[in-house]
Amino acid sequence: MQSFLGASTYYRNHIKHFAHITSSLYKLCRKDVVFEIPKERRDTYERIKYEITNASVLILPVFELPFKLYKDAACSQGLGAALNQRKIVDGEPREGVICYISRQLKD
Repeated sequence: MQSFLGASTYYRNHIKHFAHITSSLYKLCRKDVVFEIPKERRDTYERIKYEITNASVLILPVFELPFKLYKDAACSQGLGAALNQRKIVDGEPREGVICYISRQLKD
C-alpha cells in the first residue's frame, strides 16, 4: 500500500482533493492498524487509479497575468486549493488549472 500511495503521490497536483480521497488508505499504513481492505478502501483504490489515468491537463502559468486561488476548508479530513489563471484561447477567455494542492488533517 505504501508503494502504491508513494507512486500516486507524484500525481497529487493533478488530482483535485487528493488528500481527502487517499485519507482512508493512508490510515492503513499506520502502526498498530490491522490491514483490512473493506469495500470502501477498494473503491478508494480504484478511484485513485481512475483519477491518475484521467488526470487534469495543467496549464503553464503566465506571470504577467493575474492568478486566482480557490480554497476549500469545509471538509474535516483535509484542506484543498486550486491555483487557476484566465487566458485567451482562440479568442475566448478560458480559465485553466495550474495546480491542485491538498493536505490531510491529523486526527
